[in-house]
Amino acid sequence: MSKKLHVLLGLLMIFSLILGACAPAAEPVVEEPPAPVVEEQPQAPVVEEPVVVAPDAQALFTDLVANLPADKGFGSVKVTALSEELVDKAPFLLDVREAAEVEKDGYIEGSVNIPVREVLNNLDKLPGLDDPIVVTCASGHRGGMVMAALRLLGYTNVRNLNGGLNAWKKANLPVVTGSMPAAPEAISTPIIADQPLYDMLNGFLSSLPEGFYAIKSDKLAEELTGSTLPTIIDVRTTAEWDKDGHIEGSVNIPFSDFFASLDQIPTDKDAHIVVLCASGHRGSIIMMALRLMGYTDVINLNGGLNAWKAAKLPVEGWVDWATVMGDFISTLPADAGFYSVKPDKLNEMLVENPPFIVDVREPAEIEANGYIAGSINIPIRDLLKNLDKLPAKDQKIVITCASGHRGALGAMALRLLGYTDVVNLNGGLNGWIKAEFPVEKGVPAAPVAGTAPEVDATRFAALDAYLSGLPEGFNAVKAPDLNVELTSGTLPFILDVRTTDEFKKGYIDGAVNINVTDVPANLSQLPADKAAPIVVICQSGHRGAMVEMYLHFLGYTNVRNLNGGMNAWIGAELPVSTAG
Repeated sequence: MSKKLHVLLGLLMIFSLILGACAPAAEPVVEEPPAPVVEEQPQAPVVEEPVVVAPDAQALFTDLVANLPADKGFGSVKVTALSEELVDKAPFLLDVREAAEVEKDGYIEGSVNIPVREVLNNLDKLPGLDDPIVVTCASGHRGGMVMAALRLLGYTNVRNLNGGLNAWKKANLPVVTGSMPAAPEAISTPIIADQPLYDMLNGFLSSLPEGFYAIKSDKLAEELTGSTLPTIIDVRTTAEWDKDGHIEGSVNIPFSDFFASLDQIPTDKDAHIVVLCASGHRGSIIMMALRLMGYTDVINLNGGLNAWKAAKLPVEGWVDWATVMGDFISTLPADAGFYSVKPDKLNEMLVENPPFIVDVREPAEIEANGYIAGSINIPIRDLLKNLDKLPAKDQKIVITCASGHRGALGAMALRLLGYTDVVNLNGGLNGWIKAEFPVEKGVPAAPVAGTAPEVDATRFAALDAYLSGLPEGFNAVKAPDLNVELTSGTLPFILDVRTTDEFKKGYIDGAVNINVTDVPANLSQLPADKAAPIVVICQSGHRGAMVEMYLHFLGYTNVRNLNGGMNAWIGAELPVSTAG
């Protein structure tokens, strides 16, 4: 290699070194330290708050009502039944009135007093869930609410005293006065299976206002005269509505069908609603249900329709027969034969100014025994169905039958319908024949139809039902048959409705004498049991028949009239006592 080439290579090497020295130095590679290992911690369990489901008041009360059947008093017990139970095996008596009421009005012996607002806070003072409990209050209103609340909480044998202590005292059953019941003691451990339900019910009862969501009859009557009328819901059965009438403007939604008929109640939950039943028991339960369903202005008629009637307030489709017939009986005119006519007087009338005579016997009786000339025949059961066959309501009408019994019933019915001059032939055709007045043979001419007069439809329906339903024998008993009863140990109560002077001249031994016009004021002398046998007696059967009909309309179920009265008894030569 030449010397020049060596020099050139050397220079290139020097130049390369110079360039390397001028280049920037490479940054050192710094390794990241490894990330620290974090151990996973166990997660705490998520605690979910329990979902509280509000009780469905509508569903609860639908089930409750379905389990309160009519044949069990809708969860109530009558005072007579409770009185009998107290003798045999007394239930637990829970009186939910205020202490001042208990102190003032007394209480049923054995009762425990826990005011309505405090009951559910004192479940330990009640017996077990299946033990018999009867709730009492003043009228049945508060008792109905407590009964409902306890049943919803699982108490299976709770009833409410129908009519409350008022009904108990009205039945003359004993009460303890002058002291308070012993303080209740803890006797059980309460079982609350559904706390939200308990809270809802306890909240309702414990916050009941003064008056307990009830309204008295006189106050409701005032409301009905105002410009804004409440909605009145009557929860009695259809049969009760038809039989006992209703407050004008009310809507009938039977208790057992109520929750299937909610489309019939106002949709506005602030509407003013009054619920009523017969005594207040069913009404209190429905009122409570509606309020728990969100209705804000619902009240129950205190004492129900019974209290409304007792206050003499108007009832559509019903007649206050106790008053109407009581007035009729108490004003029977003695100087007018108590609306009867004797055979001799009728015989005179036939000559001078013949009245319209209606013979109410059966056709077979007429064919066998004859009839008074000029009579028409309409059997007693059909009498009111043939008002178009009778003259005007102010015309003279004489009713005849065999003994005077059926004739008295017919005369009384017509007078109660507004006929002003109707009388019964005293002693009937038997008395007519005995007086030797003439009779016609065969059958009378058929009555001629005219125009029926206007009469009160409600009165007509009840009176026609009574006459149409008269049984065989027409609720009369013959003297020999009564004598057999009296000598065989079957002793009916004998009510003699003659005057004191008539009674003293001769009476059946054991008879109680109450002048016919005094009977309505002396009903307390009759048997308390309206099913007890009663025989009414007068002189001929006329007054007795009217009293018998009156008592039937009052609810006495076993009342008969002595056919022919004391005249028939004496004629059969049966024993007669006289005043000493």
